[in-house]
Amino acid sequence: MQQMNDSEYVEQRLEDQITWYSTESSRCKVRYRGLRLAEIVAAAIIPLLSGMGGSVPYGNWIIGALGMLIAISAATGSLFKYHENWIQYRATSEALKHEKFLFLGRSAPYDGEHCFPVLVQRVEQLISKENSNWTVAVKSEPKGTGGG
Repeated sequence: MQQMNDSEYVEQRLEDQITWYSTESSRCKVRYRGLRLAEIVAAAIIPLLSGMGGSVPYGNWIIGALGMLIAISAATGSLFKYHENWIQYRATSEALKHEKFLFLGRSAPYDGEHCFPVLVQRVEQLISKENSNWTVAVKSEPKGTGGG
């Protein structure tokens, strides 16, 4: 097996992980905000329709459907943990970027002679921590929720 040098590691491993965490963070952010917006809009429309009484055709059905939308949206957000994942993935992405720029600038802890192994150790530790957090979260889910 061939060893990677520092530029190969930064390009192939570190950049790949930064991109993945950043992309997943953005995806979770959009989904979280979309679900929350649906809840807010539906919750705001319900009192309006209720106040209109029977003047809205199928008003009770619409109110019921909006209530159902709120419940489904809240349950979906909770099940897929979009908010938590958004925050955690963003934090990991930013931590990886921080390590990358410290390394490229040869700032502490990368200002010594053997800075490349330090980079690899710290980056892999961040990634491993994130993987461990994911494993713990999946194992702690109630059976039958399909964590992964």
